[in-house]
Order: sequence, then structure tokens, then C-alpha cells
Amino acid sequence: MQSYISNNRYRAELIGTAILVLIGCGAITIGGFPDEFPVGILPVALAFGLTVMAMAYTIGPVSGCHINPAVTAALWAAGRINTQDAVGYIVAQLIGGVAGAAILVVILKGKLAGYDLANGLGQTGWGPGYGGGFGLAAAILTEFVATFLFTLVILGATSARGTTPVAGLVIGLTLVVLHFPFINVTGLSVNPARSLGPAVFVGGAALAQVWMFLIVPMLGGLAAGWLVKSKTLDI
Repeated sequence: MQSYISNNRYRAELIGTAILVLIGCGAITIGGFPDEFPVGILPVALAFGLTVMAMAYTIGPVSGCHINPAVTAALWAAGRINTQDAVGYIVAQLIGGVAGAAILVVILKGKLAGYDLANGLGQTGWGPGYGGGFGLAAAILTEFVATFLFTLVILGATSARGTTPVAGLVIGLTLVVLHFPFINVTGLSVNPARSLGPAVFVGGAALAQVWMFLIVPMLGGLAAGWLVKSKTLDI
């Protein structure tokens, strides 16, 4: 029975993460909103943020709706999820990120005029030719700080005292807001699975740089979880 429940949670995380990557990166590639930046930042931010909100109310009762390895890391560090489930969640989320990107590739390849993946798949990155042309140090600091803030909000909205009915809304809107200052630095990942999925198919610089998005957001989540567990912040 316990195995069935765990598998159900992992499936929910896989599906939720796939949907997040499909909708969020789809807003960038299919919607073409980056061509309209800075005005286009809002619809991209809303695509990611509102998808997180929707999934919170859809699969939240099943798995808690982490759909992000950094969130799972934060909850693990805070003592709110055991190690076995944390590993299972993270594996499911990474697979989900790749699955969501794969679905997006199939849709984009359906364009009658064709679609070259060299045009991008909503991948994250840094350096010359990407966003505002920020360097690695700025990218690392951005992803750490943004993930720390994002996961800290999640830990507060889903505290041990109970989850409020508006938690999903608060979490989703927090992700929306974080896009405004940070999207031009790295594309705003705060989610290793969100970065891994597109990078697998785009390759090149996206795949070469994905290591940072696999490591730094996890550290940001762990720092937020540790802060809460240590009672430095009693939430």
C-alpha cells in the first residue's frame, strides 16, 4: 500500500513538472513573447507562475506539488520530507522536465514552415548573446538568491502550522514577480528540471551551462530549508 502511495506521488510530480515546462517554455517558443521584451516578460512570467498555481491546486493534495528539485531540497532540509521520498521526487521531476520539453519539441516540429531548435526551446543560460549578457558570477548569485526567496515563501506558505487556502496563489505570484528583475540575467530557472528539459534537446551552450542550474538552485533551496529548520526563522 505504501509503495502504491509513493508511486502515485512520483507520477504526480512527473506530470506536474512536465506541464510546467511545456506551458512555461511554450509561452517563450510558441507564443514568441521574448520578441516583445520587456513587455513580453509579463506573459512569460504569468505562464510559469500561473501554471505552478494551477498545479498546486491540482496535484497538491497528492504530492504537495513540489514540481521542482530545489523545492524538494528545501523541504528535505527543513525536515518535512524523508530522504527516500526526496530522491524519488527529484528523479520524477527531472524526467518530467525532459518529457515536457519533448512534447514541446513535437509541437514545434509541427510548424509547416519548420522549426530549428537552434532558435531555442526556452532554455536558461548566461553570457554574450543571452538575455542582458550577464556573466557567470551574476548568474550564480541570481539563481541562488531567487531560489532562496522562492523556496522561503513556499516554506512559509506551507508551514508546519498548516497550509492556507491561498498558498498556491501566493507561491505562483511569487514566481511571477521573480521574473521581472531576473529573467534577463539567466532566464530565471530556480528549478533544475525546468532547465534540464530544454537543454537536453537544444544542446550546445544550453547543455554546457546546465550544470549551474542543476547545482545552484538546489543550494538556494537547501539554505532556505536549513534556515527554517534551525529556527532562525520560525515558520
